[in-house]
Amino acid sequence: MPVKNRFAELLPEITAWRRDFHEHPELLYDVHRTAGIVAEKLREFGCDEVVEGIGKTGVVGVIRGKADGSGKVIGLRADMDALPIQEKTGSAHASKTPGKMHACGHDGHTAMLLGAAKYLAETRNFDGTAVVIFQPAEEGGAGGRAMCEDGMMERFGIQEVYGMHNMPGLPLGTFAIRDGAFFAATDTFTIHVEGLGGHAAKPHETVDTTVVAAQIVTALQTVVSRNHDPVKNLVVSVTSFQTESQAFNVIPQRVELRGTVRTMDPETRSLAETRIKALATGVAGAFGATAQVDYKRGYPVMVNTPEQTAFAAEVAAKVAGSCKPAPLVMGGEDFAYMLEERPGAYILVGNGDTAQVHHPEYDFDDDAIPAGCSWWAGIVEERMPAA
Repeated sequence: MPVKNRFAELLPEITAWRRDFHEHPELLYDVHRTAGIVAEKLREFGCDEVVEGIGKTGVVGVIRGKADGSGKVIGLRADMDALPIQEKTGSAHASKTPGKMHACGHDGHTAMLLGAAKYLAETRNFDGTAVVIFQPAEEGGAGGRAMCEDGMMERFGIQEVYGMHNMPGLPLGTFAIRDGAFFAATDTFTIHVEGLGGHAAKPHETVDTTVVAAQIVTALQTVVSRNHDPVKNLVVSVTSFQTESQAFNVIPQRVELRGTVRTMDPETRSLAETRIKALATGVAGAFGATAQVDYKRGYPVMVNTPEQTAFAAEVAAKVAGSCKPAPLVMGGEDFAYMLEERPGAYILVGNGDTAQVHHPEYDFDDDAIPAGCSWWAGIVEERMPAA
């Protein structure tokens, strides 16, 4: 089952959809234009059911095969939202909305799943039901969780669920996957440090929060280097350091630190939270200051299940000739919420030699479309083969 000829025929049409989405990026749950186009096209394709408003602005389409003797229901998921980044590609289809762009390729994911939906609705060469899932708010908004909390899995009887993400640096149209923990849990922390502000010429009369906060930043590096098992995976990054005053002659009363924690297992996640709180408050106290830590747990670890991972890899190998083992990814992915509810797998499709995702010069490579569409269609046709 190599790349399907039908997707080569549909490539100009799917590319046009993708570039239209790229020109009109939308953030988080505010994907009304994108979701409206998706729903309209699913109806045009002849889907048996199209439901809008799941997980606020998510769209679900149901496509029944020629038979339903298997009783199987397979979910396929793509994400629709963009990022708050100013595009710098200079392409003819660049974003028309200042400060917003599809810098992660969700425009490509949405277009590819639409292409697969059109093909599946045309052919229906499977025994069971395919459910195509178009999700909002992957970029930090937990749209996957919102769709699950709306009862999507139960409402449509989904038994397994599969997702895909493009990957710059992976050869164009090739695939890579990993069994078990794949993408990291993503937590955030904010640390409010308060001391005693004053004149910069009289530091002895202050409790210098800039110095205290700097010591906290340094101390937090020991969470990775001295507190956790070195054979496990952990990232602790302080990404923002903001003082209350930017004046040259003022020692500020308050400093705010922000950062992120990435982990691959629950024990390490809990350890990191405990140590960050203890270090921040302890270091601040040693200097006569105080620190309040607001630690928020975000997306969970995304875990591929063994049987579905092996199957997804087999389909990918038939499309591209092989499927490579993928490394652990310390980025987060809210498809994790769907995999907590149902067995399934998430795969990477090569985007070739492009800028990395979340970069202002990134763009999805449209030549990856036939491979991505073929994999999604293959998941349905091979998991639920027609008699």
